[in-house]
Parts: sequence; C-alpha cells; structure tokens
Amino acid sequence: MDAKTKTQTIKQYAALLRLGGIQEQLDELVHKASEDKISYLDFSLNLLETEVTQRSARDLERRTKAAKLPLNHDLDQYDYAFQSGIGKQQLSQLRECMWLEQNYNIVLMGPSGIGKTMIAAGLCFDALKKGYTAYFRTMEQLNETLIMKDITRSARIEYNKLLKTNLLVIDDIMMFALDKKQAVQLFHFINHLHERASFIVTTNKSPQEWVKMLDDEVIATALLDRILFHCEVVRLTGNSYRLENRKTIFS
Repeated sequence: MDAKTKTQTIKQYAALLRLGGIQEQLDELVHKASEDKISYLDFSLNLLETEVTQRSARDLERRTKAAKLPLNHDLDQYDYAFQSGIGKQQLSQLRECMWLEQNYNIVLMGPSGIGKTMIAAGLCFDALKKGYTAYFRTMEQLNETLIMKDITRSARIEYNKLLKTNLLVIDDIMMFALDKKQAVQLFHFINHLHERASFIVTTNKSPQEWVKMLDDEVIATALLDRILFHCEVVRLTGNSYRLENRKTIFS
C-alpha cells in the first residue's frame, strides 16, 4: 500500500470515527511531520490536539448560535474612549467570569444607547468561551417563552433549556409594563433559577420604577430581592453612543 492510499485509508477511518479535525488536516499534519522530522509520539499528540481544538471550536460555534447574541458582542472591540461609567479595569475583572462560580448577578443600569446591551452580550460571549452554558434573550423574547411554554412544544423546549443555564442575560427588562399574569410568571422563573444560575440584567428603569411597570409592589420587591441578592450593580452614564456615532445616508 503506497503513501497516498494509506492517507486515504486513514481519512476514511477518521470519517467513520467522526474525527473531522484529523480528516480535514491530515495532509498538512503529515507534511509538517515529515519536514520537522518529529517523533511518532509528537505526531500522535499533534493529531489528537488538532481534533480536540476543532471539536472545541465547533462546540463554541454551536453554543454561541444557541445563545442568540446580538451582532456586537466582542468586548475586545469595546470603545473605552466612550465615557459610560465603566473603566477598563472594572470590565476586565468582570470578563474573568469568576462571579459565575458564586452565582453572582450583574445589573447594568442606565439610559438607552450607552452600551448596556453590548457589555451584557460581551460578558455572555466570554462565559461561552470559558465553557459555561449561557443565553442572551430580550425581555420580549423571554416573556413570549413564558406565555407560550404550556401551549407550544418549541416554547417548552426553550423554557427547559433556559432552566438549565449557567448564565442568562435578560436585555431591557422592564422596558414595557407587564400585566399581573406575566409578572407572576417572570417571578416564578427567576425564583427557580435564583442561586442556581447567574443573571445579567440590563435596564433603563430604577428599582422604584419597577413597581410602576409591574403595578404590584409585592411582586416587584420579590423580584428585586432575588436579582439584587449577590449582585453587582453597574450604573452607566453619559450620552447615547448610537446617537453620537450615527451614520448618515447623505454626503
């Protein structure tokens, strides 16, 4: 059996064993091994490292897709020149994700357009890269899931998935008022995940305004009690980044 036939046979075996990384990069690995004259042990190590690296990349891609992150979610691209009330050192510490080990929550509070969503999405992405299960949902999306979970199979699957997460971002919570039934469902959901997972919540409403949005002081107090327990509140300030950096269609 010549070298070409052996290579094809190895690729076939790799395909049968679902070793996609080895299958795709075998030619390159063999060529490099021949040039560098590495040992059999090092070559075997390179094969396995290639497979593990590709599987990790595919797993991150799958979990990132399921997280439903917004377009801007890479905090490596965060504009620190824009004054929003959070510094590089503070954000870097949050990006280490150590707070997830203690089921800490983060509340990003401030007016619209100052970067709350990007920071929340970026921290969610950082958590995904560190191997955590994490999802990003707007309050509207979460509310729809809570309403439909007992009606449609897809909503029920989504609901059960969220119940098993390590981190859930709820973007724009209390942007719109909730009726009594919606408020109760939200409370039960957050109460279930309370101290089992971490939340990142973005809001442009103060805790006092939550009472008005829910029209129920008891539920609002209970919700805040669970979210703010073991919580870091980051108050963002400044003008809207979107307005200051808006683009125009006119020259």
